[in-house]
Amino acid sequence: MVGQGARIRPEKVAAVEQLHDKFSRAVAAVLADFRGLTVQETTELRRQLREASLELTVVKNTLARRAVQQTACEKLSPYLKGPTSIALSYRDAVAPAKILSAYIRRQPKLRLRVGLFEGELVPGDRIQALADLPPREVMLAQALAAMQGPLAGLVGTLQAVLSTFVGTLQAIHDKKAQG
Repeated sequence: MVGQGARIRPEKVAAVEQLHDKFSRAVAAVLADFRGLTVQETTELRRQLREASLELTVVKNTLARRAVQQTACEKLSPYLKGPTSIALSYRDAVAPAKILSAYIRRQPKLRLRVGLFEGELVPGDRIQALADLPPREVMLAQALAAMQGPLAGLVGTLQAVLSTFVGTLQAIHDKKAQG
């Protein structure tokens, strides 16, 4: 990976190794085209990402292509073309999608190229849909509620049948006791 080829300067080797480490630890990475953004807009985006414990990196594509080798982010290599910023998350896989999508609503000059979320490539136009999903805990609660509804109905029906059956037995018992 690092050090292949002819005469790579030591500072570039160090930069590739550092970036390789970041890609190795990342659970999510989003590539974006930042053309048209001012320095102030880029700084604001970096601040928003940093507040969420995310990182925005702008590196040369040739260095990034070397750095992604032998990592889960290797699938990003074909998309490393043109001016590229890379948003990395080391904990929450969906956080970059949520923050970048919210930023794009206010600043449409930023274009999402592709994202890699827990090993799965997601095209830029689908990242917004991923960002709109509710949190995992909410989705689990919704699934549990959907499963509980039919079960509660079944319990109610069985309880009604059992109650009717017991009432019938009681009526038969009372009739035999009288007669």
